[in-house]
Amino acid sequence: MKDIMIQLDNVTFEYKNYEDENIAALKDVTLSVRKGEFLAVLGHNGSGKSTLAKLINALLLPTKGKVLVKGMDTLDEDKIWDVRQAAGMVFQNPDNQLVATIVEEDVAFGPENQGINPSEIRKRVDNALETVGMLDYINHAPHLLSGGQKQRVAIAGVLAMMPDCIILDEPTAMLDPSGRKEVMSTITRLNKEENKTIILITHYMDEAVQADRIVVMSEGEVALEGEPREVFSRVEDIIGLGLDVPQVTELAYKLRKEGINVPSNILTVEELVMSL
Repeated sequence: MKDIMIQLDNVTFEYKNYEDENIAALKDVTLSVRKGEFLAVLGHNGSGKSTLAKLINALLLPTKGKVLVKGMDTLDEDKIWDVRQAAGMVFQNPDNQLVATIVEEDVAFGPENQGINPSEIRKRVDNALETVGMLDYINHAPHLLSGGQKQRVAIAGVLAMMPDCIILDEPTAMLDPSGRKEVMSTITRLNKEENKTIILITHYMDEAVQADRIVVMSEGEVALEGEPREVFSRVEDIIGLGLDVPQVTELAYKLRKEGINVPSNILTVEELVMSL
């Protein structure tokens, strides 16, 4: 169990609707995330993926079951800040996470609230901005940055708190293609070079392809789980869950249906070209 970063044991989360009925957003989910793993979580709206992210960050607490972050139970009130420091959260809209008028002050906000000494904060701010490729913008006003740049500053703000795990809840949903590319290259670099555990909630299949493992949520439960090749080769199952597959995987699937013998687990254009 030493290498487990996040553990969900039979977790259910219920909320009350307008008619005061209990609605289960998550139903009896058991899931482990290893240290240094890059996990992508897919699912259509209402599948429970954002609820899962908020439970890991202790923004929500389970109705039943346990959520453990680095062995700490999120239901333990004394550990709540330790949990949030271990598992930092980046949200969909970077504007909601930026709090200061200058980039460096924004990144320093978290460590200042942790009571870290100023010389250590200085180091952390510089390191975090360098890691996300935004050190040149240290004295810029966040509201003048592009969407991708703002999201990278938001990620730097989380990095300055030195979490072991970063949960990103659809961080590219509001960005244009170049902003999405910037943020995804930052996320993959954090995982590969800094060995950060990454949990990426996304609805973009091409982002999920870059993960070590994919979990597909449906109606509050884990519907599919496995490596990207394994999950995306199940084209009919994924379409049945109301999701897309990467375009090149879908093309390979259609070619197979036409009797052209290409592998079912193709993920990239290069692979398809080679097999043809």
